[in-house]
Amino acid sequence: MKKLFDELSYKISKQTTRQYSTSFSLGILALSPNIRNSVYAIYGYVRLADEIVDSFHGYDRSTLLKRFREQTNQALTEKISLNPILQCFQQTVHRYNIDVQLINQFLKSMEMDLQKIDYDSELYKEYILGSAEVVGLMCLHIFVNGDKELFSKLKPFAMKLGSAFQKVNFLRDMKDDYHVLGRCYFPNVDISYFDNIVKNQIEKEIYDEFKEALEGIKKLPTSSKFGVYLAYRYYISLFKKIKKTSANKIINQRIRISNGRKFSLMMSSYVQYKMSLL
Repeated sequence: MKKLFDELSYKISKQTTRQYSTSFSLGILALSPNIRNSVYAIYGYVRLADEIVDSFHGYDRSTLLKRFREQTNQALTEKISLNPILQCFQQTVHRYNIDVQLINQFLKSMEMDLQKIDYDSELYKEYILGSAEVVGLMCLHIFVNGDKELFSKLKPFAMKLGSAFQKVNFLRDMKDDYHVLGRCYFPNVDISYFDNIVKNQIEKEIYDEFKEALEGIKKLPTSSKFGVYLAYRYYISLFKKIKKTSANKIINQRIRISNGRKFSLMMSSYVQYKMSLL
C-alpha cells in the first residue's frame, strides 16, 4: 500500500532531522502534532541538499546536485518519488501550496557552495536569501495553513529569523568553513585579519535581526508559536556563547550548546509560554 511508503518517507525525514540537529528536533516536537511531519519533510530535504555540497567530497558534487534538482522537479511534477525524502517533500509542497520559486532560490544558494566565491554584500544577501530566508518561508506556509493575509504579515519576520539563524551558523562553523571547505561568507572579510572588531559588527547585525524576529514569533498561530520560540531560544543561547568567545577562538573551535542546556532551555521556555510571557 502506498500509505505505508508515505509513512516510511516521513519517518526517514524525521530520523534525518534527529540525526543532524538536536535543536531543531526538539523545536519540531514543540509544534502541534498535525504539522510536525511537514516540517520534518522540509528539514530532511534541505539537509540532503546541504550534505551534497558540504560532505560528499571525492564525488562529482556538481553532477549530484544537478541530478537532485532534476529529481526534485520530477517529483513535484509527477507527485511521486522513489526517494523517500523527496516523496514527503513533494507532498508537503503540494499540501501547503509552497511557492516553487522558494525551492529554486534555495537550490541556487546550494550551487553557490560548489564554487570558490569572494562574497561581497550582494552575493552575501543572495546566499542568505536562498539558504535560510526561503527555508523560513517554506515553514511559514505550513504554520499559517493557507492564510495568505497572515503569511504576508509574517513574511518579513520569518526572513529575519532565518537570516539570524544562518549568520549564527556562519560564526559557529567558521572553523570548518575556513579550514576544511575554504569558505568565508561574510562580505569583504579576510579571515587572516578576523578580529573582535569585525566580529562585534557582525553580532550587532544578528542582534537586530533576532530582536525584530521575536515580534513576528509572538504573532504566530498557537500551533507553531512555542516550537519556533524554542528554536529561537536555542539560537539566542548559542549566540550569547559566541559573543563571549574571542574572534581567534571562533576560527579554531566550533562553539556548541550541550544537550543538557538545551533541555533546560526547553523547560524554561515552556514556563514562559504557559505564563503568557511570550
